[in-house]
Amino acid sequence: MSKNLDITLLLDFYGDMLTDKQRSFISYYYNDDLSLSEIAADEGITRQGVRDAIKRAETQLVAMEERLGLVARFENMKIGLSEIIEYAEEIAIYNRKNSLSMEVNDSTAKIKAIAQTLLTENYS
Repeated sequence: MSKNLDITLLLDFYGDMLTDKQRSFISYYYNDDLSLSEIAADEGITRQGVRDAIKRAETQLVAMEERLGLVARFENMKIGLSEIIEYAEEIAIYNRKNSLSMEVNDSTAKIKAIAQTLLTENYS
């Protein structure tokens, strides 16, 4: 399996459910970009042992996501918050162009601010 962001995201969500060794090995491999040989040398085991532990951990992470779907929910939430920000901006622009309501302008600014805060603080 090639190194990719999917596994690091799964590791962020489900990493605590792995054994300490699995979590360490997969973190070294994906987050620290160490090779199997480098991890093996550091840990005093074979390259094959490291590979097996990483593959088992990857399988467990994928299985957890299939059962729980937290990463999918996370991605959907990010998309939804971005859409809320866009729609609030469209409402604010329409409101300004038509000189309608200061209250609508204030409310759209609040909606955008709340959504942006949720998007950046909780989902970065």
